[in-house]
Amino acid sequence: MTDLQETPALTEERIAQVLDRIADGFSHLSRSPLLHSPAEHGLDFSDVTFPSHDGVPLEGWFIPAPGSDKLVIANHPMGFTRSGLPTHLEPWHSMWAASGNGFEIDFIPDYAVLHEAGYNVLAYDLRNHGLSGAANGGIASSGIFEARDVVGALAYARQRPDTRDMAIGLFSRCLGCSSTFAAMTQFPGAFDGVRCLVGPQPVTARTIMERRLAAMGLADRIDDLDRRIVVRSGIGFGPRSPREWARNVRVPTFLYQVRDDVLTHPSDVQTMFDNIPVAEKKLQWIEGTTARWDGYMEFQRRPEPMLDWFATFMS
Repeated sequence: MTDLQETPALTEERIAQVLDRIADGFSHLSRSPLLHSPAEHGLDFSDVTFPSHDGVPLEGWFIPAPGSDKLVIANHPMGFTRSGLPTHLEPWHSMWAASGNGFEIDFIPDYAVLHEAGYNVLAYDLRNHGLSGAANGGIASSGIFEARDVVGALAYARQRPDTRDMAIGLFSRCLGCSSTFAAMTQFPGAFDGVRCLVGPQPVTARTIMERRLAAMGLADRIDDLDRRIVVRSGIGFGPRSPREWARNVRVPTFLYQVRDDVLTHPSDVQTMFDNIPVAEKKLQWIEGTTARWDGYMEFQRRPEPMLDWFATFMS
């Protein structure tokens, strides 16, 4: 994706070049590396591989909590991996620093918090991310195809002799949460018995791209960008709809979001929350920052509300 920054008046030729670059980056993501390991926090773990629902090989970690009968499956954001995103390094720093998100995200402390609280953890890379397999021509689908990975992780957990009888909760961030909503829409039976979902910062693709274009003075070119994305991926903004997928959530769900996130708008996650048709749901706003990355750091900084949610529904 292109940088988020104020841009002077552009010629039509230059605008076309900018839109082409954004569409290229959005449709086919560049992979980011795994730079961290659970061993850094003294966690015992094993490398695991398992198939997505459609057979794509997925790579992950299983972090055991001896004596526990509870498992949390972690799904990561778009462009990240199970270990986070090295936004302090190039080229990711240039992509995100202008929006206030130029600092590293390391997800290993999240897994340490979950382990300390008594949860086994399965963390893995979605298709076309990290070390997992390429699929669908490398297209990033905002959850449509990635939903199959969420289902594959559930199937793997239910097939492992040491996890098949465990209570399962989901910790699905951003794309991981949208993919979970999409999976609940496409494969509702796969979620029978899933106890709960904690979902940091799901986002609608059109919303985040509208915000990025507006910051470049191109707010009126969202339809032009949509057309370019369709040409590259075959999937426009319309079908990429976590707001609608949220109507098919059937498990207790806790969403949280940076309220003043410059990359989205509060109404986006609020609509998703409102559309979730279960009584046991919660939406928590993170205040005092405009950086989306602070939302990804919230669990390792202040995990108590999320741990309380897992404990309530996984006991």
